[in-house]
Amino acid sequence: MRISARADYAVRAVLEVAVRQGNGPVKAEEIAAVQGIPHKFLEGILGDLRRGGIVDSRRGGGGGYRLARDAADVTVADVIRAVDGPIVSVRGERPTDLAYTGTAQPLLPLWIALRANVRRILEGVTVADLAADALPEPVRALAAEPAAWENP
Repeated sequence: MRISARADYAVRAVLEVAVRQGNGPVKAEEIAAVQGIPHKFLEGILGDLRRGGIVDSRRGGGGGYRLARDAADVTVADVIRAVDGPIVSVRGERPTDLAYTGTAQPLLPLWIALRANVRRILEGVTVADLAADALPEPVRALAAEPAAWENP
């Protein structure tokens, strides 16, 4: 599985908006500057996040972006789906839309299990968790395993 630049930037942008939530709307230029995201690319991402119901926008001098719902109600999976679509795909298709025959049949439950595990992690972490630097214990435990940091 790969996390696209678009998904990474989207999560970072939403997190930036979340930590500034009490200070009014955040301008795209500020998000881009603080997070090192190309401004034009970020504008497209913010549009997808707005259409996905993750952020709201307001025009004008006091305008900018804010979360459309409480940070505790927005998961990392929600953000990724808003900008990239399904979390796990195989050749651009959802695993449940695939069919294998013969010796390849065991691949389908493997892809389904992979999707289930990725979803368990990404749906289990909210923007509020990230903003509070409080990852859920199962996520922290996985990240604490030395093998998790190795590139085989």
